[in-house]
Amino acid sequence: MTHRHEAPAVESLSIDTELIADSTDAALQMDLSTSTREDINARTAVVIKQLGLLLGQELDTDEDPAVRALCRQAYRLLELSERPTKETPVFRTFFFMRDVASLTRRLLWVYGEEKGLAP
Repeated sequence: MTHRHEAPAVESLSIDTELIADSTDAALQMDLSTSTREDINARTAVVIKQLGLLLGQELDTDEDPAVRALCRQAYRLLELSERPTKETPVFRTFFFMRDVASLTRRLLWVYGEEKGLAP
């Protein structure tokens, strides 16, 4: 039980690596010619959340400059100024989604290596 002025304990979010792998696969398999803007936006929102979850994990950034570089790329990509708007052409929105999915996939691999989950 928490007292009125105490913050409740925050449970760490578990990472569903299989779900992230499936989501990034789905994003990377989408075809620009057959995807609607709504499909692209929906898939982008999912992989952005997943990338955020991975960035919240201990990924050995202090030890590995390559991982640190990936995290910097991810944070830069997730800046609001970098994200597509309603005025952004569909093809740019599509390639933004692919960039986010690709980077998420690479950080998922790093996470799996750290946790001993990678094949």
